[in-house]
Amino acid sequence: MSATTDFVAAQNQNRRNTMVLLAVLTVLAGGIGYLVGALLETESSGSLPAVSQMGIAAAGLMAAVSIGWSAISLAVGDRMVLSMAGAKVIEQQDAPQLYNVVEEISIAAGVPMPRVMVLETDALNAFATGNKVGNGTIAVTRGLLNSLTRDELQGVVAHEMAHLRNLDTRYMVVVGVTVGLIALVCDMALRTMNLGRMRSDDRKGSSGGGILIIVLLVVAILAPLAAKAVQMAVSRQREYLADATSVQFTRNPNGLISALGKLAEKAAPFPGVSRATQHLFIVNPIHQFTSKTPALLATHPDIEDRIARLRNLGG
Repeated sequence: MSATTDFVAAQNQNRRNTMVLLAVLTVLAGGIGYLVGALLETESSGSLPAVSQMGIAAAGLMAAVSIGWSAISLAVGDRMVLSMAGAKVIEQQDAPQLYNVVEEISIAAGVPMPRVMVLETDALNAFATGNKVGNGTIAVTRGLLNSLTRDELQGVVAHEMAHLRNLDTRYMVVVGVTVGLIALVCDMALRTMNLGRMRSDDRKGSSGGGILIIVLLVVAILAPLAAKAVQMAVSRQREYLADATSVQFTRNPNGLISALGKLAEKAAPFPGVSRATQHLFIVNPIHQFTSKTPALLATHPDIEDRIARLRNLGG
């Protein structure tokens, strides 16, 4: 099997996995909206409807709010992230090798040249942001520039360019907004549920309403955890996809393999990094993850696993 066939297959598999996870997240959000609407309709009518019209409306409202919230986040989110990180735009004369590497990978990827920015920190890391392919930014740390060889830098840049071409930044904004919305609605449901009314309804024989409240209580407790687990799974799948796409651009997995080894040793927190942005970086700057890290916590795959997959591409 050729190398091309191998990494294209890896990309396709990861895209399918991501779409499945996004579908699960969407169903979860709609289901919570439906349960909340059905509970309100049951309490107002005194009986549990076979199909709740208010539930359907609430599910639609969840979807509409998620879309609107995502649109706002996509419009301003990249500027906020870059500002928080303290990234500064550079020109070719400021870092010729970095600028030239970004240019050549941009050509290989078939995407417009993104802005190039540098974060003035000794930590080794990089990230990409942008709401569309033609409006992207690749930012690297000064420590990374000073520590990597050209081949290693090329592998890192290709990984970040892959995030832009594959629209990973857009995916993760939508996923993050949906997860946040699920957590918000569940928190509101838990805070506003009137258990006294449930007992009152039960005394009146409204067993359907009581059962629905119990179901909603269970879902409101477990859904945010499930949504967060899906968010982390999507994030890990997009990292695998970017690794595979990087090889497609460079035809040289060894550069990224070597770079990941250095990043695993020297990645560290730095000013401007937070839990809200940790998933954007090529390696998590706050936590190191291994194969034993709980799935609920891991924004990135185990680096050893990423390296093993890269070595198997074309094998």
